[in-house]
Amino acid sequence: MKLLSAVLVLAILFLLTMTSASPSPTVIIIGAGMSGILAAKTLHDSGIQDILILEANSKIGGRIHSVQFRGHTVELGANWVIGGGPRSNHLYEIASKLNLKTYLSDYGNISANIYKQEGGLYPKHIVSAALEVAETRDQFCTSFSTRLSAPGHDRDDVSILVSQRLFKKVPTTPLDMVIDYFYNDYEDAEPPRVTSLKNTIPRYEFLDFGDQTYFLADSRGFESILIYIAKQFLSHKHEVIRDQRLKLNKVLLNLKQQWKTQAIYEFDMAVYTKIFLRFPYKFWPSGPETEFFLYAHEKRGYYPIWQHLETEMPGSNILFVTVTDEEAKRIEQQPDIKIQEEIMDVLKKMFGNDIPEPEEILIPRWWSNRFFKGSFSNWPIGYSQRRHMQLKEPVGRIYFCGEHTYSRYLGYADAAYFAGIETANHLIKCLKHEKYCNGYDRHSTIERLHNEDPYDPDA
Repeated sequence: MKLLSAVLVLAILFLLTMTSASPSPTVIIIGAGMSGILAAKTLHDSGIQDILILEANSKIGGRIHSVQFRGHTVELGANWVIGGGPRSNHLYEIASKLNLKTYLSDYGNISANIYKQEGGLYPKHIVSAALEVAETRDQFCTSFSTRLSAPGHDRDDVSILVSQRLFKKVPTTPLDMVIDYFYNDYEDAEPPRVTSLKNTIPRYEFLDFGDQTYFLADSRGFESILIYIAKQFLSHKHEVIRDQRLKLNKVLLNLKQQWKTQAIYEFDMAVYTKIFLRFPYKFWPSGPETEFFLYAHEKRGYYPIWQHLETEMPGSNILFVTVTDEEAKRIEQQPDIKIQEEIMDVLKKMFGNDIPEPEEILIPRWWSNRFFKGSFSNWPIGYSQRRHMQLKEPVGRIYFCGEHTYSRYLGYADAAYFAGIETANHLIKCLKHEKYCNGYDRHSTIERLHNEDPYDPDA
């Protein structure tokens, strides 16, 4: 449910042979995803308008990627906006301002919608008991993480799985595993055994912005939020950006610093894939409290989370299933027909052998895409806060940003939004005061880290 760019880079270059709106732009922005566009807008609003934006793909957006599927707009990447919390959410506010169609995701009756591996629903009272354990375990993990990070008592990080073991109730059955998947993998795109507890829980995205998750299903697409922002400073005609400062299908970056490359490669780029299927008719339950249903399997993460779009797109007969991590990587390496066969086998277990074959299937391949290599970042166990500072720090006059650099909302579109603004402000500070050009000041953390052993696990 997070943001579905590899690393986005802001670079200050004073020598450039490429043609642009300015013969020698002050700032080159590599990547026109959420972070890149927000960084560019922040620079523009501060008076730095001689910029050049390079984007490897044929349109802006990055992992915010809307496509047409059988006459309907679906999202391969970011799909939800969050609201209802103590802090206002800028993306939610923009969606509301544009009157984009959003629908409150209805998870309220999961206890009645979990299917067994060989078919049939689990009895509701059994699922309710398992959900109660999962909720209590999640609360324990939150409390334990808070204790580990308490001021003056900062302790070593552990994985979410270690915290579950301390709770003494680790998910082991297919039912327990799919519920745990719903709580963790569905959010982080990686399992609890590899995910940092201290840097993942509590989930500030929901504490700050609320626990009301709205599924965006509008013909203009999620990317219309980004286009709205871009139109505030880039010239456009209708809904198409036509500014000479934006160059599509361009790639430029070659990092040689080992400490920086290692900091990037050690951070996880998780894979979160939504596979869409269109059928000739609906054969699954619809109506209130049926939007989401789960499939429990002895193999954790085997086509586990399903959602129909009858509420958002009535009569569309579209289902999609979410897969993550190693299963997502395995699946996307197969031909579409093989993936369809696996999916149909699961659907027949849940709904019987008489269901129709899909008329069309849409399979994103985020992991195989050389410009992304995944869907969004996840903080792995063993990756320290100091290492994360290296991930964020500039290399000379190259500044780095993206959702992976904004730890409070890591992985979400909101992180990308704030990271772009934050990095641009550091860059503006550098342009105004040279002493800030290598980090936050001349004696920044980065200058100390440069002298440390890049293979030191504590660095």
